Amino acid sequence: MRPIPVDSPAFFNRGPSPFARLVFFGLLSLVLLFTDTRYRYLEHVRGAVAVALYPLQRALLAPGLAIGYFARYIASKSDLADANAALEHELAVNAPAVQGYGNERRENAQLRELLALRKQYGGAAIAAQVLYTGRDPFSQKLYIDRGTSDGVEAGDGVIDDTGVVGQVTRVLPRLAEVTLITDREQAVPVKVERSGARSVMFGSGTGRAPELRFTAPSADLRAGDRLVTSGIDGTYPAGLAVAVVTEVAKSPGEMFARIACRPLAGVDRSEYLLVLARPRVASPPPQEDSAAAAPAKKGARARAPRG
Repeated sequence: MRPIPVDSPAFFNRGPSPFARLVFFGLLSLVLLFTDTRYRYLEHVRGAVAVALYPLQRALLAPGLAIGYFARYIASKSDLADANAALEHELAVNAPAVQGYGNERRENAQLRELLALRKQYGGAAIAAQVLYTGRDPFSQKLYIDRGTSDGVEAGDGVIDDTGVVGQVTRVLPRLAEVTLITDREQAVPVKVERSGARSVMFGSGTGRAPELRFTAPSADLRAGDRLVTSGIDGTYPAGLAVAVVTEVAKSPGEMFARIACRPLAGVDRSEYLLVLARPRVASPPPQEDSAAAAPAKKGARARAPRG
């Protein structure tokens, strides 16, 4: 039997020993470090290697950047959805207040105007709120939340912040009926603000404009003239805005002109009104007292001594 050789064959010869290679590469590294530190010989090599490796670095970083961008996108979408939901909830909560803002501004302006009118008329003016309008389509009436307990009486005039609305025609303790100036049973003595010509405005009922009746064709009236209360009826103070003339028709041979008007007040649209209480006339003393006083005076004269 042939003995097995201990030495490795030349095919597996690995060159220098590991220790020798360690020493060689260690010295080479020190020389390169010293040379680069001293003379900067490897700057160009380092730049070229960096340029060559940059695409590889970007390719290796791309997956991480893509994952980070996707995560931020998802987070931003989630935050945006939450913010939108919060804003929609806030909008739903505030929607009634926002929608009623315009109405509240109009109501505040109307109340300020009524307050100024109330100061003008002193304690004779009673502020009231409209409760509802009449159900009869052939009459022009509305109902307010003031009655006899508040000092309202039948016959009192009713105005809003822009002009005459109507007249109180029925009163209950906590409720009053107001007949509008557009009702066919209402008549308001007026005068033309421009010329001073006097007339009477009559209501014409539902869907029809009030008219100045019994006015001569020669009267100084024209379209656009403003009509105010004349004050001769004792219901409305003089100078309150009533209507504006919209049409003047003078036909030859007719005794009276046809004059249509448009009310200036809100009439059936105003929510707050002012009741103008008429001056209350003090009742005269009872007749019985004066009748009883007369015999007493006669008796005193009879008992007086004669000179």
